[in-house]
Amino acid sequence: MLTAEQKYDLWLGMLTGQISQADAAAEAGVDRSVITRLRAVARDGAIAALGASRPGRPRQSRQEASEAAALGAEVDRLQATVVEQAVELAVLRGKSRWG
Repeated sequence: MLTAEQKYDLWLGMLTGQISQADAAAEAGVDRSVITRLRAVARDGAIAALGASRPGRPRQSRQEASEAAALGAEVDRLQATVVEQAVELAVLRGKSRWG
């Protein structure tokens, strides 16, 4: 039984021409039909993965979008509080100078 990493290394060696199918089978101690199947599975998996991939950033889930909206609202609330406190501080400092 070959691990996924061993299968990948064999497939990569065959893909780059470093090793033939027969040599890969001998190295792994398996029949050539296993190597043929490995190549087919790797090809199909690569095609499926490339077909599913889309350019750009992955879309947010509903939960992530909800959390982002809640955090944005919190930022807005805190910004308003800071502005309010700055105005109040300016008024208080201004009154103490006039008084």
